[in-house]
Amino acid sequence: MKTLKVIKIGGNIINDSIALSGFLQQFSTIDGPKILVHGGGKLATKLAKQMQVDVQMIDGRRVTNAETLDIITMVYAGKINKNIIAELQKNKCNSIGFTGADGNTIVAGKRTVKEIDYGFVGDIVNINTAVLELLLNANVTPVFCAITHDEKGQLLNTNADTIASELAIAFAKKFQTELYYCFEKNGVLLDVNNDDSVVEHINHKKYQELLKEGVITDGMLPKLNNCFHAIEKNVDKVCIGKSEMLYNQNSKFTTIQAS
Repeated sequence: MKTLKVIKIGGNIINDSIALSGFLQQFSTIDGPKILVHGGGKLATKLAKQMQVDVQMIDGRRVTNAETLDIITMVYAGKINKNIIAELQKNKCNSIGFTGADGNTIVAGKRTVKEIDYGFVGDIVNINTAVLELLLNANVTPVFCAITHDEKGQLLNTNADTIASELAIAFAKKFQTELYYCFEKNGVLLDVNNDDSVVEHINHKKYQELLKEGVITDGMLPKLNNCFHAIEKNVDKVCIGKSEMLYNQNSKFTTIQAS
């Protein structure tokens, strides 16, 4: 069975053109089928402020009204996604950019309003792998931005970490799947100011200990929830850290374990 790598990039990699170019050069050398997923929230926030559009965040999650959705569609599916595709083509990695609407690949439902109305934010309902499998078998790399659709003509802002996790899960029946979350830190850190304080292995027990100690907070919480969800749904390997972990096994990073 082939190994499929699903790799999500975010944080400062997206915002730094030199770092992004270096990452994509390395990504292009990875053998075998692979899928890239990217965010771009900081750039979207910057553009919104330039356009004098209010940016509302609740617990680190973006409230997406119609005006904000227009901006993130331009930024995610346009500027960031197409620049990534162009860089990959430069590095001889044939690739195609996707939102969930393209090829009907990722269907989501608009998040139900409970205490907070997040607006045009989507929770994933279904991943359609058929089109993507054709591309992967033809050595073409899909590159997903953080936008899905509801099959009723509505685009939806959807968490990129969740998209990566659900893609890995959807392909777990057909490939050995590995999920990598690449960002600017070496992994989950005991001390956020010490990049060498990496927790190299986290299972459910260790996760609960780190929660109680206040080590895991804010944006790392939903990321780890996605990690454990993937492991529980038969994804073979889940790792968090700098992109060096993809090609340098001597680098420090965090691996999520089922038990």
